[in-house]
Amino acid sequence: MEQTKLQELKIFSAKIRKDILEMLEERGYGHMGGSLSIVELLSVLYGKQMKINPSNPNWEERDMLVLSKGHAGPAWYSTLAEKGYFDKSWLSTLNDGGTRLPSHPDRLKTPGVDMTTGSLGQGTSAAAGIATGFQMKGSNQYVYLIVGDGELNEGQCWEAFQYIAHYQLNHCIVIIDENKRQLDGTTKEIMNPFSIADKMKSFGFYVKTVKGNDEEAIDDAITEVKQIENQAVCIVLDSVKGAGVSYFETLAGNHSVKFNNDEIIKANHEAISQQNKIIEGGTDTCIS
Repeated sequence: MEQTKLQELKIFSAKIRKDILEMLEERGYGHMGGSLSIVELLSVLYGKQMKINPSNPNWEERDMLVLSKGHAGPAWYSTLAEKGYFDKSWLSTLNDGGTRLPSHPDRLKTPGVDMTTGSLGQGTSAAAGIATGFQMKGSNQYVYLIVGDGELNEGQCWEAFQYIAHYQLNHCIVIIDENKRQLDGTTKEIMNPFSIADKMKSFGFYVKTVKGNDEEAIDDAITEVKQIENQAVCIVLDSVKGAGVSYFETLAGNHSVKFNNDEIIKANHEAISQQNKIIEGGTDTCIS
């Protein structure tokens, strides 16, 4: 990837991360950890890989995204706002009564949202259906499915994966956010997933594992799996819940954060300041 484009994506990531931090503090609570762990992925998808038209969200030839881990909606909303699907002022209405940005994505409310999600596991089936439609009409469109590792506790995911693999739906790019934590603890403590990559391979997928905070590696992986024919494809993100802000990375309850003490608010302000430095051309390291 050209360095200019890579820097552009890093700045895009910083803007998304900043919007999440500001939005959730203004709301006073929200799904922080799982939103932050997919920032770089969304930056690459909407900044380089996806075929989209923000001025026409329902463009029939567009690529689609299914955010099966719907609790990470704040990350998606931030991305869509930065791409111009709607005015950024909407971000301050997150979870309000009558908002067009509900806690979990709703395709009937938010421009750019292709599938309503939030009931974990169901997005896998929806993406499989979308990909089947693309295949039946001979389209070269892609549907990108983002699934959480904790979400894989849902058996429905594995039924859909088996279907995707059997029908070789390689235009459904399965991306598993392996941030190793879920609502009540680590994935190993709650329901050990063992090797997700090995599982997906055993289901017949071509699998690539990449660091979740590396825009260039994510972009390379997507480009690579798009070259695979006659086989389902999967990218496993080796990510960190709360990624990009060391305070939230180590916070025990980082799935849903409440801004109820000075320490959390101070850490959030420091993180926002760090994102501003990246946006303005400064360092891209995390705060300590």
